[in-house]
Formats: sequence, structure tokens, C-alpha cells
Amino acid sequence: MYGGACGGGKSDWLLMAGLQYVEEQNYAAIIFRQTFADLSLDGALIERSHDWLDETDAHWDGTQHCWTFPSGSTLAFGYLQNDGDEKRYKSAEFQFIGFDQVEEILEHQYRFMFSRARRLASSHIPVRVWSTANPDGLPWVKQRFIVEGAENGRFFIPAFLDDNPALDREDYIKSLDNLDPVHREQLLHGNWDIKRTFMFKRDWFVNGKDRGVMEPEQVPKGNRTLRMWDFAATAAGKSPNPDFTVGLKATIDNGELYIIDVQRGQWAPHVISANVKACADLDGKAVEIHIEEERGAAGKNLIDQYSRNELLGYVVTGESPTGEKAVRAAPLASAAEKGHVHLVRGTWNTAFLDELEAFPLKGHKDQVDCAAYAYNILASLKEAVAPEPSWLFH
Repeated sequence: MYGGACGGGKSDWLLMAGLQYVEEQNYAAIIFRQTFADLSLDGALIERSHDWLDETDAHWDGTQHCWTFPSGSTLAFGYLQNDGDEKRYKSAEFQFIGFDQVEEILEHQYRFMFSRARRLASSHIPVRVWSTANPDGLPWVKQRFIVEGAENGRFFIPAFLDDNPALDREDYIKSLDNLDPVHREQLLHGNWDIKRTFMFKRDWFVNGKDRGVMEPEQVPKGNRTLRMWDFAATAAGKSPNPDFTVGLKATIDNGELYIIDVQRGQWAPHVISANVKACADLDGKAVEIHIEEERGAAGKNLIDQYSRNELLGYVVTGESPTGEKAVRAAPLASAAEKGHVHLVRGTWNTAFLDELEAFPLKGHKDQVDCAAYAYNILASLKEAVAPEPSWLFH
């Protein structure tokens, strides 16, 4: 396995390996990703193979996703998106099997494909199973290649950004700077050992230069401002530890997020309605109101009821949740680490910071989720949050 940091040329390495013996007869190679979309995106393996092979005598079959060469040898592309997809290949045999981003693939699927790696007794072509990976995926990859590794015949070649001189290193590092600290450490330096626990540090908000709790008059005026509501499903007394209803007010100025106010309580439905209206009246109609909209008709009906009753005349928008809460909070964590998230002094500060420090492994998550929604909406990042919340740190 060649893996670690992003940008080291891992996909090129794998494609070159798959093509190494295509001039030989009776050679078959296949390269897997988790999904077909992963293979077919701009710049991904299939497009890259066309860049390399379109002007050659190789023939592309777009239905089978396979190159055939004058020798009769083949290089195919496959995917293992769902449990059981590996069984599609139970009658096939390959001399080269490649897994690009193997950390996204289930271990038993990976191991099953070894049964398809074979050759004729008379062949001099080596049978190879090669993979690429980053440290931010399924833990079996680290166990197999880093922990157990070479003594079991599983060789690991570390990948680093400097391995690929064709890449604009400086620009790529700037892109990775937008990630949260642990995900960045994994993808920039190929760190397999960084601890994965909590996402936020308290001193990002209360200590250091240009950081700390500020007074209300210090908040820049005249910028887009919203209050984000997340309604708890149960009130206090009906559950041993019910979630809180949270209404968080925030604004953004020149990329800096200011959290102005947090209203939080374990309230009954009629109290929630009264508090939502009271906050709207105090905030004024220039402040947008966003409400997390649960899936299905019930969520839409709730937004509609508020728009026609308590919040009549206000700008009200439903926000449908996508992905895990930690995924939504990743851009907020990245901004907070850089000192771009500020708290206005209030009685809510301590409870907010306590929840941040425990997120996402302990305690309630309602305030952090509201803050993440607010940041993503105000910074127009609603579509820029990423897939798997594996980058949690201490």
C-alpha cells in the first residue's frame, strides 16, 4: 500500500501499475473505488486513463468500463459500493487488483478479491494486489498495513506531498488549511496516529491574541444576521436527559463569525412558541429566522405553522439536516481554530463553551449544531461540508 498524505501521486502510481503488463497476452487488471462516481469524476481514474490512452491502439468499452489492448489484455474499473458487490467478480481472475482509497472499502470486500488474484502456471507475470489510502478512513487499513505490516508480507510505502513535483504545493496546502486540525494533519502529513476525540478547544474562544469574549458594542453592525432554531423533541420530565431547544443569533463580517446570543431551555411546546416569538420581536425583522426542518411532512408543516402564526411577517427558512452533526461542524471548527469565531459576553457563554469542548463524543450537541448551521449559512458553505466525521481530536 502506498498511502498517507494527499497529493503524493497515489492514483497515478496505481494506474501505472495496472498498465505495466498490458503488452503481454493473458493479462487482466482491475482498479476499484468505492463508487462509480469516484471513478468518473473530473480528474479521477477513468478520465485520467483517457488522457493517457485515447491516442493509443487501446479500445475503450464505456459499458463495461474496460480498456482492451492489441495484445488482448484488459484494464477494467470497478466499484464496491454496497456489501455484496464483491460477489459480482466471483468468476473473474486478475493478475493485478488495485484499490484506490482502500480506506473507504469494507475489509471483507478487500479480502474477498484476493480469491480472484491468480495466474496460469506458465505465466511469468506477477500476481499483485496494490492499494492507496489516506489515514482518515476505516480503521482496518491502519491495522493491516501500519500495525501488522511488513512482518506479515504487507508492505507500506509512506506518501508525502513532496513526492509529487507536478502539484502546486503551496496552493494545495492553502486548500487543506480549510479543514479541521485533525483532518488536515492526516491529509497534509499522512499522520496515522493522531488522536480522534474532540473537535473544539476552549482556548480558541477565550485566550490568545485577538481572541476572547467581547462586548455587544464591539460587534460590527449592518451585516447579514440570523437566528437559528433547533427544537428539542421532548420537554424536561419526559426523558431522563432530554435535548435542549436552542435559538442562536449570529452575524458575519469579513469572514469573522460573531455569536451574539444563545437562548436555551428544556421547554414544553407552548413555551417554545412563546420564546420564538419573543426573540423575533426583540431581534427585529431585519434578522432572518432559520429553523431546522425535520424530514417529512411534519417538518414542513411546522415551518408553515410558524410562518403563518408566531412569525407572521418575518423571513423564515427551513433548514433540512444533511449528514452527521460533526460533519456540519467541521467548517466551524476550522474557522474557530484560526480565531475567526467570536462570542459576545452573556450568561450563556459557559454552557456554550462546555458543550463545544465535549462535542461530539459527550453531552448535548444542540448549541454546536446551531452554531454550525449559522456559520455554514452565513458563509455560504451549506454545500461545502464533507462526508465522514473521522477527524475528531484532543
